[in-house]
Amino acid sequence: MTLCISIIMILIQLAIFKYYYPNAGFIDGDSYVYLDSAFWNKSINTYMVGYSMFLRLFSVFSTSDFLLVSFQYLLIQSGALLLLYTIFYFFKPYKFIQYTLLAFVVINPLFLFMANYVSSDGLFLALSLFWFSTLIWMINKPSLKIIIYNSALLFFCFTVRYNALIYPVVSLLIISLTRQATRHKIAGIFLIVLSVAGFVIYNGDKYKELTGKWQYTPFSGWQLANNAMYAYRYVDSSKRLPVAAKYIKLDNMIRHYFDTTTNPFTHPEILLRASTVYMWDPNSPLYKYRNTLFQRDSAVPELQKWASMGPYYSHYGMHIISKYPGYYFKYFVWPNACKYYAPPIEFLDHYNSGEDSVKPLAMQWFGYTTAKRLIRVKTLEVSMLNYYPILTGIVNAVYLVSILCLTMLGFFKKRTPVSDTLLVVTFLWVVNAIFTIFSSSAALRFQAFPIILVTLFAVTLIDLMIKNATSPDEANASSLNMEEKGKYQPAPHHLAG
Repeated sequence: MTLCISIIMILIQLAIFKYYYPNAGFIDGDSYVYLDSAFWNKSINTYMVGYSMFLRLFSVFSTSDFLLVSFQYLLIQSGALLLLYTIFYFFKPYKFIQYTLLAFVVINPLFLFMANYVSSDGLFLALSLFWFSTLIWMINKPSLKIIIYNSALLFFCFTVRYNALIYPVVSLLIISLTRQATRHKIAGIFLIVLSVAGFVIYNGDKYKELTGKWQYTPFSGWQLANNAMYAYRYVDSSKRLPVAAKYIKLDNMIRHYFDTTTNPFTHPEILLRASTVYMWDPNSPLYKYRNTLFQRDSAVPELQKWASMGPYYSHYGMHIISKYPGYYFKYFVWPNACKYYAPPIEFLDHYNSGEDSVKPLAMQWFGYTTAKRLIRVKTLEVSMLNYYPILTGIVNAVYLVSILCLTMLGFFKKRTPVSDTLLVVTFLWVVNAIFTIFSSSAALRFQAFPIILVTLFAVTLIDLMIKNATSPDEANASSLNMEEKGKYQPAPHHLAG
């Protein structure tokens, strides 16, 4: 009954939301790269091409942005509900906990605004939710079918976002630790390694054809140089150390840029901390230096110019970071850690990136008759998500404290499917935090999956602590290994495999 009510509420919310925001939104830059890749059927581009392939496949059935947004939203909600009911099935929380979590998932404006963008964010969130649900089933009810589902979802995640780089580690860890037939473990490891390695090799070979150098993605090189610049800006000229000869020209351009962009009124970007401005701004010295290398050959495609700089910028970024590790931690890692703790809303704070129209490519792909966006609200500003940074900060703190409390109560002394699941959630939470804080920029849309995951399990941990405090026997019974105690009910046929 609650599931039926949830589905009805989801559909009602979608209908109301699309009344006020009839058209899809576009992130200036990102959305059009995806559309460009889909339109020309490119095998590589600035971003991973998984979402572009999804757009191309979806266009076979419809080019309606309403149907695209609706599908993305329903896919996110389906993934969230699957994860939620998986938690209910194995953790058996109190009813009031279940209703609280159900309300959080069903009445969640973040899902609507993310799904309304032509962006990989919504698809990646949905795939990640499905992927982690299969992990929980793999821990509690392992089977070959679940392993196959997990491997397929992992591959799709891997083709959509760079953040999925940590996912294979988690899946391989679970497969190796769970109790199941050895042949199933070997099959699972083989599937994951084959799919991930195959995509990495394919991507790297494509970039080698384009630039002459093998690299998984140039994006990481640009990101690393960008990150290093946020630390390098604060190094006083008197404390500058000499750089390798191959970096002198670029280094001088960067230092000149820093010396001439000190006024925040004319260069407001200097007020940003741990952002990505330097890797996207055409006035950034990274772009200007790149242009000097190709100024005699204007026929070189933009993608080739961009990709060619990946290895060089990767080495330069590491070169600078290694020379000024203290500055790097102070001016990039620490600000980024604060942003990870309470991620900024970023592009989600305005509909359509604050623009009232779209570019010709969007008009052509979706068949718009006008570039103007139709909205039935007074402003493009979105204030409905303003509570999310606060919520995220609270949830991160609650989760950490709850894990520490359960550890002190001895909850993890005996390995059970429930305790193993919590350890995997914590492992993913920590690894994702390290990956994000040290290598990329934290923002709400990038961290949506770990935020949803940690929120659900933070509340579930509260339920476990209540049970430990009020009914220790009940808490212990709910966490006993099912092979040893037989306390778990049989899994539903469609999921047990």
